[in-house]
Amino acid sequence: MVVSGLLVRRLGGVAAVAVLLGTFAVATPAQATSSNNSVEKLTKSVTLSGVLRHLVALQAIASLNGGNRASGGPGYDRSADYVATMMRLAGYHVTRQPFQFNFCEDTGSSFVQNAPTPTTYADQVDYDVMDCSGNGTTTGLVVPVDLALTTPNSSTSGCEASDFTTAVNGNIALLQRGTCPFGQKVANAEAAGATGVILMNQGNTAAPDRQDLFLGTLGNPVGIPAISVSYPRGVAFNGTPNLNVTITTETIAEVRDTENVIAESRHGDPNEVVTVGAHLDSEPDTAGINDNGSGSAGILEVALQMRNIKTKNKVRFAWWGAEESNLVGSTFYVSNLTAEEQAKIALYLNFDMIGSPNYTFGVYDGDDSAGEGSGPGPVGSAQIEAVFQRFFASRSEATAAADFTGRSDYGPFIATGIPAGGLFTGAEVRKTEADVALWGGVAGAQYDPCYHAPCDSLAPERNGADADLYRQLRQEYRLFGNVNTFAIDTNADAIATAVATFAQDTSTIPARPAAAAVATRSAAVPMTAQGDWLQ
Repeated sequence: MVVSGLLVRRLGGVAAVAVLLGTFAVATPAQATSSNNSVEKLTKSVTLSGVLRHLVALQAIASLNGGNRASGGPGYDRSADYVATMMRLAGYHVTRQPFQFNFCEDTGSSFVQNAPTPTTYADQVDYDVMDCSGNGTTTGLVVPVDLALTTPNSSTSGCEASDFTTAVNGNIALLQRGTCPFGQKVANAEAAGATGVILMNQGNTAAPDRQDLFLGTLGNPVGIPAISVSYPRGVAFNGTPNLNVTITTETIAEVRDTENVIAESRHGDPNEVVTVGAHLDSEPDTAGINDNGSGSAGILEVALQMRNIKTKNKVRFAWWGAEESNLVGSTFYVSNLTAEEQAKIALYLNFDMIGSPNYTFGVYDGDDSAGEGSGPGPVGSAQIEAVFQRFFASRSEATAAADFTGRSDYGPFIATGIPAGGLFTGAEVRKTEADVALWGGVAGAQYDPCYHAPCDSLAPERNGADADLYRQLRQEYRLFGNVNTFAIDTNADAIATAVATFAQDTSTIPARPAAAAVATRSAAVPMTAQGDWLQ
């Protein structure tokens, strides 16, 4: 194949070489004939080396474009070029769906206690800047707002305008996570005259995700600095009389253009569509090799290896933009489908982080058998889960129930009643001793120690990862940068198995009356897909 000069300039040399390698694979596929279409053969043809070559390309793109692949920037645009080029070469019908979104980035910050005890706090250790925080510096007293610090900590702090007293005006509101979206709380504080917000975790359970420092997005830009802290730190702030602090946030908030990349198979029933998705964008300060280069690479390799299979059902692969900005790309896609088009989607499979270094094998809990969190997915989700569970059982691998929290791109699909499932190897939650007994690894460390950090790359230690921790992980596992090769290899096979299964037969998925399904599910899960990332 001849790679055009334009492609070399746009993707960069290393990524263009990856395109060459990918095109060579297209010319000599493992299943080049339509008769060679079994689940087993497709799964076998999806190899670790095939998936990793896409991660090399994505890292090269990031390295040549400011170190990231965030939507709204050149790194994302080149990533979209790469995926679209590979899929066109493989014979898929490719469309690029443009949309606009609120681009938010923090470029620097500081947080200090002025009184009663002068203290300097560390970014991403003691506090974190909320995504879409306002830009500026504010100094003032910390004023607690309607906190719930006793069991069951059923906080509605900041959800209503009536929560705010006049004491907040000109000062910094201390709010608590819970009940309503972060953005609603901060917007209410700003309207009440607060000059800044400290948002503490909820503390309603002992689980780390409700105790520790957390990451969150406001969804839309606000005009005042907003930071998050852990539940214990928030309790300590609440108990400190005359607490005076200064918060400085250096942020960018503007409307930018980006796109989804959609690629559809040439074969299959257009009235029975199996949709497979992963978000392609990274956070603005990282190459995003695990989050979510891993999912993007996994579905790309599966798509390339099944390109000549004549499937019974249409297969639609999607790489979503602006997921990190509140699931904007997938929400835009789903909300712009007609009711008839939504009804044609038999199911949705989502793959967001499938190679976490300190992994767990998470399978989305379609039937809510774990009885925790957000409840079951739409009717049909349990049948999707069962396909994945059978796969892992065949490999003698344990799985964990991953909750439909709304943190990823399945959110807009389940909100319209479309059954969903997928895989997740873990993010900021810390691995337990019980996890180690099942999958090995390092207890007390995050499933992905570089989650939303610059070290989510092919050179994590060089980009700031804890060298001692990664030395321990390498003693346990084989890593490819910030990706666990066993986890991503196994999950890529699981993806191939599920996609091939449903591409040929969706008879296990119960039929759904489109209008009734939409009405029922939408009442439970808003289209904004509020989850841990948002509230």
